[in-house]
Amino acid sequence: MDDDERESIRKDFGEAVNMTAAELEGWLTTGESTEVGDSSGGGESTGHASGRRIVTLLRARKGDLTDDDYRHMRKVVGYVHRHGAQRPGKDVEHTAWRYSLMNWGHDPLK
Repeated sequence: MDDDERESIRKDFGEAVNMTAAELEGWLTTGESTEVGDSSGGGESTGHASGRRIVTLLRARKGDLTDDDYRHMRKVVGYVHRHGAQRPGKDVEHTAWRYSLMNWGHDPLK
């Protein structure tokens, strides 16, 4: 992965993830965050696990990020764009749709 690609991914990630590390970390401790998402085998959901990794990424220094970190950042951007496009036509404040996005670091009400 070259520097231009990394910079593009970091930019897209910064636009998609609109929660701070502290906000996301706090959110991930709530019951609402653990009740949504797909979990293979009944454990932690994919989104919740991703949220924990996003917290780490947000706190990491640019020079410490690996290609695997950048691939995860790209995955986050894709999820936020796909899931965000499925916005329900109602008030979304207390919906599984919003809670799922928040697990991925994006609060659509911000």
